[in-house]
Amino acid sequence: MQIGRVHRCALAAVAGAVLALAGVAQAQPRGAEPGAIFTCTSAAGKRLSSDRPIPECLDREQRVLNKDGSLRMVMPPSLTADERAALEETEKRKLQERNAKQDAMRRDRNLLARYPNEAAHAKAREAALEPAHNAIAASEKRLAELEKERKPLQAETEFYQGKPLPAKLRNQLESVDVSIQAQRTTVATQHAEVGRINANFDAELARLKQLWGGAAPGSLGALPQPAAASAGAATAAVPAPKKP
Repeated sequence: MQIGRVHRCALAAVAGAVLALAGVAQAQPRGAEPGAIFTCTSAAGKRLSSDRPIPECLDREQRVLNKDGSLRMVMPPSLTADERAALEETEKRKLQERNAKQDAMRRDRNLLARYPNEAAHAKAREAALEPAHNAIAASEKRLAELEKERKPLQAETEFYQGKPLPAKLRNQLESVDVSIQAQRTTVATQHAEVGRINANFDAELARLKQLWGGAAPGSLGALPQPAAASAGAATAAVPAPKKP
């Protein structure tokens, strides 16, 4: 009888100790017993450590170490799949924004290094436009020559009013007309290129004026990309040679 009472008292003491330990465990973060060291690698690739769970690594495993560096436990991610996906999307957006700002800073610094003043920028514009202007001048010169060649051929067709043209004359006219149209297309394309180059330099100059005025590199956002000029409209505006 006395042995039974002793046994019951011992059980009660053990149960009380277990409850006390459970209460202590609930009052502390998981793995955060005294001396615990939390380590992880963040989404940005940075190695982090702390004496408590690391907020930047809630979406990934955290290793819990003892003071001597030995592994105590591995704490799994504490976020749900949806929460983890939302956090990853947020981190991805932040990374994209950081990269975009760094790219803008690099482009702005390159612009300032390349064009220390407006005169340097104007000189660069002139150099960029020179090939297109030369191509236009060459095509216009060739057009004048072709129109000169076509004039007597067109005059000759007047002798064949209401009659089929001789094959040789017809072929000569067609050949000249094809060449004329090709040159006109070249002129239209080069005019479109002039427009594209000027639009690009205009956008750069507007940004440079702000940077020369003291705006910090990277603070102006992305450099606007001018729309490519359309050669189609310019081509359509050039009339085709008249058919005989």
